Amino acid sequence: MRVSAVHAERSAEGAESKRASAAAAPAFRQQPRRFVLPGFKLSLVITGVALALVVVLPLTGLFAKTLTLSPAEFWASVTEPRALAAYRLSFGASLAAALVNAVFGLLVAWVLVRYRFPGRSLIDALVDLPFALPTAVAGLTLTALYAKNGVFGRLLEPLGVQIAFTSLGVAVALTFVGLPFVVRTVQPVLEQLDPSVEEAAAVLGATRAQTFRRVIFPALFPALLTGFTLAFARALGEYGSIVFISGNMPGKTEIVPLLIVTRLEQYDYAGATALAVVMLAASFSLLLVVNVLQRKTLVRT
Repeated sequence: MRVSAVHAERSAEGAESKRASAAAAPAFRQQPRRFVLPGFKLSLVITGVALALVVVLPLTGLFAKTLTLSPAEFWASVTEPRALAAYRLSFGASLAAALVNAVFGLLVAWVLVRYRFPGRSLIDALVDLPFALPTAVAGLTLTALYAKNGVFGRLLEPLGVQIAFTSLGVAVALTFVGLPFVVRTVQPVLEQLDPSVEEAAAVLGATRAQTFRRVIFPALFPALLTGFTLAFARALGEYGSIVFISGNMPGKTEIVPLLIVTRLEQYDYAGATALAVVMLAASFSLLLVVNVLQRKTLVRT
């Protein structure tokens, strides 16, 4: 009897403790979530002020200057034949350079991540050279290399290929400045890929091409798309490396940034800002579309 009484007492105490825990659990769950580092409001204010000073105010001034033109004047300024030729060259060469960088940037990142060989550290450092090298120096170097009397130019001239002072030279310069964006965007994703997934695909009978197409590439595609977009956007705004190798021939090898500078030198500030607004709208639209596509790709993968 005493044993039964003890068991009953312990059961009552256990049930009471469970009810107390259940009653305290909702109160605990209702407590607001706290971060280790406080200061969200202060950080948000500082971020907003910094963005306003660095991004919003300059863009506001750009649009305000454009408003000095009437709609007819704005349309005439951005659609004149010289401006249309500059659009075609800038967007066409930037797209071609970004596509080349997407292919070869992926290949360079693959080699740097998957293989160990003498000189790997040197190649890894050379990838970042366009970041550190002044663009004007890059333009002078490329012009010296691909001119008719240059190291590569004298070899290509007998084949009928001329790079310097042509639209092809513009694409070469844009490829040079945009390659690091693709490599450095894809490289971390490659390093995080689990090799066991590829081994499992090989065990299941997949060929190397099937493994790359169905296992590796879907995981790399969002990063590759981001690198392509960054390289394309960088190429659209490039000026220093192109101003020498292009030859600056209006209607043929003149890019939009150079045309903007030309209008500024002619004191046509409103016309220059009109071209800048067009380039800004095109770049922002491109980034917006790519971000939407990247988000959908991440959801599917």
